[in-house]
Amino acid sequence: MDYLLALGLSLAFLLLIGVPIAFSLALSATIGIFTIGGIDPMIIAQQLYVGLNSWLLLAIPFFLLAGELMTAGGMTERLLAFCNAVFGRFRGGLAISNVASATFMSGISGSAVADTGALGKILIPAMSRAGYSPAFSAALTASANIVGPIIPPSTVFILIAVLTNLSPLRLFMAAVIPGIVYSLIIGLTAQYSSRRRNYPAQPAVGLDEVMRTIRNAIWPLLMPVVLIGGIRLGVFNVVESSAVAVVYALFIGFLVYRKLTLAAVGQALVNTTRTTSVIMIVLGGAQAVSWLLAYENAPAMVGDWMVSLADQPWIFLLLLNVFLLLVGTFMETPPALVILCPVVYPVAQKYGIDPYHLSMIIALNLVIGLITPPVAICLSIASLIAGTRSSETMREVLPFLAAAIFAVLLITFFPALSLWLPNLIGGT
Repeated sequence: MDYLLALGLSLAFLLLIGVPIAFSLALSATIGIFTIGGIDPMIIAQQLYVGLNSWLLLAIPFFLLAGELMTAGGMTERLLAFCNAVFGRFRGGLAISNVASATFMSGISGSAVADTGALGKILIPAMSRAGYSPAFSAALTASANIVGPIIPPSTVFILIAVLTNLSPLRLFMAAVIPGIVYSLIIGLTAQYSSRRRNYPAQPAVGLDEVMRTIRNAIWPLLMPVVLIGGIRLGVFNVVESSAVAVVYALFIGFLVYRKLTLAAVGQALVNTTRTTSVIMIVLGGAQAVSWLLAYENAPAMVGDWMVSLADQPWIFLLLLNVFLLLVGTFMETPPALVILCPVVYPVAQKYGIDPYHLSMIIALNLVIGLITPPVAICLSIASLIAGTRSSETMREVLPFLAAAIFAVLLITFFPALSLWLPNLIGGT
């Protein structure tokens, strides 16, 4: 227990003074080793390697690169035009288009932060010009785009597959309906708020215009279908599908839309390298902390404590949701997964909770942290784009945060929303 106290205090201190979490994890693990004593310090280097030694992790940089290329290749504008043509005619239609665009974009980039930046630069000024409050526009954009890491392809579920040995394909399938449910609830909240504030509708467009936007957007809309279908049919595995996504993005950007340039490809490679490096360093450091927690038998102690508090599965799930939401508020998703997975999955197994259902609960709670004050990375990005004070945007996000928590509770207590599709389609 002395080690656990030293680990927690050192990690909190390092984060407080501004040391990036990627390095804070490794440093706190080193401090923990010297606190315990009798452990070879080389274990840190070994665990850093263990944390990165997985074939599945190769999919992360490829999916990130595919998202960068497809955004640079003109996918965003075409998806927005399609969504506006379909939903713009309704009261608050631009707000609904915002949510729909985020949902479609999630199948391209898989990154909430990237989607918030890419769509926010277009949608937030457009909504402000149409009469929407800038703070409302920023809050909605941030809330809508946290579905990015949920709907496949998803780096979050690749990490979970690495950490738990669950099937990445079944995780992808399990995430489809929860992602859509989340977007529907956020969309309904946006539409209700828009009607109450009397936000405008856009002029309706004819069927010919709707069909034209569908034809223009068909390539990005087909990408998730191609990837999931190819994996399910055995044409390629998950890692190979990420490489296929890159080739697909290059093909569309260069030969179909002809908007991708060599300079844009170079910038996409730089952005992907930077993001991948951060993720991998965080994973390595988190693995070292996770090993030391296991060495001190912390997962078993936490598991026994949680079992003592909750004698029924539904009580455990409620406590777990509160705990995960707090963790997601202050910690990035990759290190949170590495530290929590060895603790949470064995305990949930004692209650008979399906691991794929549990994965949806964990992922949704952690990504909601991206819009939960005070950290709220996606909210901060959207607020910066809108030019509003953080306090204004935080007030506007509260209804969407409540809607997001309601979505999590639906996913939590209706397991069929997560399990019906993977059980129907099957696959490993």
